[in-house]
Amino acid sequence: MDIAKQLSHIPLFQGLEPQYLETLARIAVKKFFKRGETVFAEGDPGIGFHIITSGRIKVYKTSPDGKEQILHIMSQGEPFGEVPVFTGQRFPAYAEAIADTNTLFMPRDDFMNLIRTEPSVALSMLSVLSMRLKRFTSLIEDLSLREVPGRLAAYLLYLSERDQGTDDINLEISKTQLASILGTIPETLSRILARMTREAIIESDDKRHVRICDRTAIEELAAGERRLA
Repeated sequence: MDIAKQLSHIPLFQGLEPQYLETLARIAVKKFFKRGETVFAEGDPGIGFHIITSGRIKVYKTSPDGKEQILHIMSQGEPFGEVPVFTGQRFPAYAEAIADTNTLFMPRDDFMNLIRTEPSVALSMLSVLSMRLKRFTSLIEDLSLREVPGRLAAYLLYLSERDQGTDDINLEISKTQLASILGTIPETLSRILARMTREAIIESDDKRHVRICDRTAIEELAAGERRLA
């Protein structure tokens, strides 16, 4: 598939006129990152942003003592590292491939020249940024106001809604990575998953699949209206 056709299937650019897709295709640079490879580090110059065409990326911060807090897990079709494109600042976090990943890299200067002539591209990016800010705000709320079972319940609901309300959820990440997103440790997460399974709220295998069996209970846990036995 040529780059222009790839771009036409990415939500960020859907609806753009063919000539603008062709312009984007000319400035896009194909990149490949092996699993575990750093895409950029916090403080690196924000020289452009990436769009994932296959694979997964985690965006995270580290504390002075080395503790990692995952902020986002990005997958196919999602952009990352786009904030410095508008601010002209450095990358505010780390990005690392958690699977072999292909991206299209958009250099900042070339991309800014494009959106000066085609404002609809900027409007599309603002929509994506707004949704990400909403999710980030929810993450901060989860970490500060909810206990771990409520955080997990809220995250499962988020994944369900992202996938059109399905009760069958593929986590796509390891339990260790999920624990980092929720601000806990893998052992605590495993105990909570086991308790939720015993109470028939979910079914969970040893891999990365969770099935919601009692959506009302999940919603009550997320809202703080229920506690696990």
